Amino acid sequence: MLFGMLDEVFFYLGPIPVDHIIVTEWVIIALIALISYFATRDMQMIPRGLQNAFEMIIIWTYEFFTQLMDKEHVAKKWAPLLTGFFLFILLSNYSGLIPGAAHISGFQPPTSNWNVTMTLALITFFSVHIAGFSEHGIHYLGHFVSPSPLMLPLNLVEEIAHPLSLTVRLFGNIFGEEMVIAFLLFLAPFIVPGAIMGLSLLLGAIQAIVFTILSASYIAAATGEGH
Repeated sequence: MLFGMLDEVFFYLGPIPVDHIIVTEWVIIALIALISYFATRDMQMIPRGLQNAFEMIIIWTYEFFTQLMDKEHVAKKWAPLLTGFFLFILLSNYSGLIPGAAHISGFQPPTSNWNVTMTLALITFFSVHIAGFSEHGIHYLGHFVSPSPLMLPLNLVEEIAHPLSLTVRLFGNIFGEEMVIAFLLFLAPFIVPGAIMGLSLLLGAIQAIVFTILSASYIAAATGEGH
Protein backbone atom coordinates (compact mmCIF):
# COMPACT_ATOMS: atom_id res chain seq x y z
CA MET A 1 0.00 0.00 0.00
CA LEU A 2 2.87 2.33 0.80
CA PHE A 3 4.35 1.99 -2.67
CA GLY A 4 1.00 2.71 -4.26
CA MET A 5 0.74 6.08 -2.50
CA LEU A 6 4.09 7.47 -3.50
CA ASP A 7 2.71 9.22 -6.61
CA GLU A 8 -0.74 10.11 -5.27
CA VAL A 9 -1.71 13.66 -6.23
CA PHE A 10 -3.88 15.65 -3.83
CA PHE A 11 -4.51 18.65 -6.08
CA TYR A 12 -2.91 20.86 -8.72
CA LEU A 13 -1.48 24.37 -8.56
CA GLY A 14 -1.96 25.22 -12.20
CA PRO A 15 0.09 22.61 -14.07
CA ILE A 16 2.04 21.62 -10.94
CA PRO A 17 0.85 18.44 -9.17
CA VAL A 18 0.91 18.57 -5.36
CA ASP A 19 1.28 15.15 -3.76
CA HIS A 20 1.20 14.01 -0.13
CA ILE A 21 4.96 14.47 0.32
CA ILE A 22 4.70 18.18 -0.56
CA VAL A 23 1.71 18.62 1.76
CA THR A 24 3.64 16.99 4.61
CA GLU A 25 6.59 19.32 3.94
CA TRP A 26 4.28 22.35 4.08
CA VAL A 27 2.86 21.17 7.40
CA ILE A 28 6.35 20.69 8.85
CA ILE A 29 7.53 24.10 7.62
CA ALA A 30 4.38 25.73 9.04
CA LEU A 31 4.93 23.95 12.36
CA ILE A 32 8.52 25.21 12.58
CA ALA A 33 7.34 28.73 11.70
CA LEU A 34 4.62 28.63 14.38
CA ILE A 35 7.02 27.36 17.03
CA SER A 36 9.50 30.08 16.09
CA TYR A 37 6.80 32.74 16.24
CA PHE A 38 5.36 31.76 19.62
CA ALA A 39 8.85 31.24 21.07
CA THR A 40 9.99 34.73 20.11
CA ARG A 41 6.88 36.92 20.13
CA ASP A 42 7.33 37.93 23.79
CA MET A 43 11.05 37.59 24.52
CA GLN A 44 12.04 37.71 28.19
CA MET A 45 15.45 38.27 29.76
CA ILE A 46 14.89 35.13 31.81
CA PRO A 47 13.46 32.67 29.27
CA ARG A 48 10.72 30.28 30.25
CA GLY A 49 8.67 27.60 28.56
CA LEU A 50 8.80 27.53 24.78
CA GLN A 51 11.26 30.41 24.57
CA ASN A 52 13.65 28.54 26.87
CA ALA A 53 13.43 25.34 24.82
CA PHE A 54 13.89 27.21 21.54
CA GLU A 55 16.88 29.13 22.86
CA MET A 56 18.47 25.89 24.04
CA ILE A 57 18.29 24.50 20.48
CA ILE A 58 19.67 27.71 18.94
CA ILE A 59 22.50 28.03 21.46
CA TRP A 60 23.43 24.34 21.18
CA THR A 61 23.59 24.42 17.38
CA TYR A 62 25.41 27.77 17.26
CA GLU A 63 28.06 26.67 19.77
CA PHE A 64 28.50 23.40 17.92
CA PHE A 65 29.00 25.14 14.56
CA THR A 66 31.40 27.62 16.16
CA GLN A 67 33.55 24.74 17.38
CA LEU A 68 33.40 23.00 14.01
CA MET A 69 34.30 26.05 11.92
CA ASP A 70 37.53 28.01 12.12
CA LYS A 71 35.86 31.41 11.96
CA GLU A 72 33.08 32.53 14.28
CA HIS A 73 31.57 34.95 11.76
CA VAL A 74 31.17 32.08 9.28
CA ALA A 75 29.39 29.98 11.90
CA LYS A 76 27.12 32.91 12.75
CA LYS A 77 26.29 33.49 9.08
CA TRP A 78 25.41 29.87 8.27
CA ALA A 79 23.96 28.72 11.60
CA PRO A 80 20.37 29.67 10.64
CA LEU A 81 20.48 27.49 7.52
CA LEU A 82 22.09 24.57 9.30
CA THR A 83 19.72 24.81 12.26
CA GLY A 84 16.83 24.90 9.79
CA PHE A 85 18.20 21.74 8.18
CA PHE A 86 18.33 20.01 11.55
CA LEU A 87 14.79 20.96 12.59
CA PHE A 88 13.24 20.19 9.21
CA ILE A 89 14.96 16.80 8.85
CA LEU A 90 14.22 15.86 12.47
CA LEU A 91 10.51 16.63 12.18
CA SER A 92 10.37 14.98 8.74
CA ASN A 93 11.90 11.81 10.14
CA TYR A 94 9.55 11.84 13.12
CA SER A 95 6.45 12.40 10.97
CA GLY A 96 6.66 8.71 10.10
CA LEU A 97 6.08 7.84 13.76
CA ILE A 98 2.52 9.18 13.72
CA PRO A 99 0.22 6.20 14.36
CA GLY A 100 -0.72 4.63 11.06
CA ALA A 101 1.69 6.83 9.14
CA ALA A 102 2.81 3.98 6.93
CA HIS A 103 -0.77 3.49 5.74
CA ILE A 104 -2.27 7.01 5.74
CA SER A 105 -1.80 9.43 2.86
CA GLY A 106 0.09 12.56 3.80
CA PHE A 107 2.11 11.17 6.69
CA GLN A 108 5.02 9.44 4.98
CA PRO A 109 8.28 11.13 6.01
CA PRO A 110 9.43 13.53 3.28
CA THR A 111 12.99 12.33 3.88
CA SER A 112 11.97 8.87 2.67
CA ASN A 113 11.66 10.41 -0.80
CA TRP A 114 14.92 10.91 -2.71
CA ASN A 115 13.62 14.10 -4.37
CA VAL A 116 13.47 15.77 -0.96
CA THR A 117 16.87 14.57 0.22
CA MET A 118 18.42 15.54 -3.12
CA THR A 119 16.97 19.05 -2.81
CA LEU A 120 18.44 19.41 0.67
CA ALA A 121 21.78 18.11 -0.60
CA LEU A 122 21.77 20.56 -3.52
CA ILE A 123 21.08 23.44 -1.12
CA THR A 124 24.15 22.31 0.82
CA PHE A 125 26.17 22.03 -2.41
CA PHE A 126 25.43 25.59 -3.52
CA SER A 127 25.78 26.95 0.02
CA VAL A 128 29.26 25.47 0.28
CA HIS A 129 30.47 27.24 -2.85
CA ILE A 130 28.69 30.49 -2.01
CA ALA A 131 30.40 30.38 1.38
CA GLY A 132 33.75 29.65 -0.26
CA PHE A 133 33.51 32.54 -2.73
CA SER A 134 32.14 34.84 -0.03
CA GLU A 135 35.12 34.15 2.21
CA HIS A 136 37.96 33.87 -0.31
CA GLY A 137 36.71 35.58 -3.45
CA ILE A 138 38.16 34.37 -6.75
CA HIS A 139 40.99 32.66 -4.87
CA TYR A 140 38.48 30.00 -3.84
CA LEU A 141 38.88 28.46 -7.29
CA GLY A 142 42.42 27.53 -6.33
CA HIS A 143 41.24 24.68 -4.13
CA PHE A 144 40.04 22.81 -7.23
CA VAL A 145 43.66 22.49 -8.38
CA SER A 146 45.17 21.93 -4.95
CA PRO A 147 47.76 20.61 -4.25
CA SER A 148 48.46 20.16 -7.99
CA PRO A 149 46.61 20.96 -11.23
CA LEU A 150 46.65 17.21 -11.89
CA MET A 151 44.21 16.85 -9.00
CA LEU A 152 41.48 18.84 -10.81
CA PRO A 153 39.50 15.76 -12.01
CA LEU A 154 39.61 14.12 -8.57
CA ASN A 155 38.64 17.34 -6.81
CA LEU A 156 35.66 17.80 -9.15
CA VAL A 157 34.55 14.21 -8.51
CA GLU A 158 34.82 14.85 -4.78
CA GLU A 159 32.62 17.94 -5.05
CA ILE A 160 29.98 15.96 -6.96
CA ALA A 161 30.21 13.08 -4.49
CA HIS A 162 29.30 15.29 -1.53
CA PRO A 163 25.65 16.03 -2.49
CA LEU A 164 25.27 12.51 -3.86
CA SER A 165 26.37 10.94 -0.58
CA LEU A 166 24.12 13.27 1.42
CA THR A 167 21.15 12.36 -0.78
CA VAL A 168 21.65 8.61 -0.68
CA ARG A 169 22.57 8.40 3.01
CA LEU A 170 19.51 10.23 4.32
CA PHE A 171 17.06 8.76 1.81
CA GLY A 172 18.37 5.19 2.19
CA ASN A 173 18.25 5.19 5.97
CA ILE A 174 14.79 6.71 6.34
CA PHE A 175 13.21 4.80 3.44
CA GLY A 176 14.70 1.53 4.67
CA GLU A 177 13.49 2.22 8.19
CA GLU A 178 9.95 2.87 6.95
CA MET A 179 9.93 -0.38 4.98
CA VAL A 180 11.13 -2.39 7.97
CA ILE A 181 8.59 -0.78 10.31
CA ALA A 182 5.71 -1.37 7.89
CA PHE A 183 6.71 -5.02 7.44
CA LEU A 184 7.16 -5.71 11.16
CA LEU A 185 3.91 -3.98 12.07
CA PHE A 186 2.15 -6.19 9.55
CA LEU A 187 3.64 -9.32 11.13
CA ALA A 188 3.23 -8.37 14.79
CA PRO A 189 1.14 -5.21 15.20
CA PHE A 190 0.75 -5.54 18.98
CA ILE A 191 4.29 -6.56 19.91
CA VAL A 192 6.70 -4.65 17.74
CA PRO A 193 5.49 -0.99 17.90
CA GLY A 194 7.03 0.03 21.25
CA ALA A 195 10.56 -1.18 20.56
CA ILE A 196 10.52 -0.04 16.93
CA MET A 197 9.22 3.43 17.79
CA GLY A 198 11.95 3.87 20.37
CA LEU A 199 14.60 2.84 17.85
CA SER A 200 13.07 5.13 15.22
CA LEU A 201 13.29 8.11 17.59
CA LEU A 202 16.99 7.47 18.02
CA LEU A 203 17.71 6.85 14.32
CA GLY A 204 15.67 9.86 13.23
CA ALA A 205 17.69 12.15 15.49
CA ILE A 206 20.99 10.59 14.41
CA GLN A 207 20.23 11.06 10.72
CA ALA A 208 19.28 14.71 11.26
CA ILE A 209 22.49 15.31 13.21
CA VAL A 210 24.67 13.50 10.66
CA PHE A 211 23.27 15.45 7.69
CA THR A 212 23.72 18.74 9.53
CA ILE A 213 27.25 17.91 10.70
CA LEU A 214 28.34 16.90 7.20
CA SER A 215 26.84 20.06 5.69
CA ALA A 216 28.57 22.17 8.32
CA SER A 217 31.89 20.38 7.76
CA TYR A 218 31.72 21.02 4.00
CA ILE A 219 31.09 24.72 4.63
CA ALA A 220 33.92 24.76 7.19
CA ALA A 221 36.28 23.18 4.67
CA ALA A 222 35.34 25.70 1.96
CA THR A 223 35.82 28.70 4.25
CA GLY A 224 38.87 27.50 6.17
CA GLU A 225 42.33 28.97 5.95
CA GLY A 226 43.45 26.05 3.81
CA HIS A 227 41.68 27.70 0.87
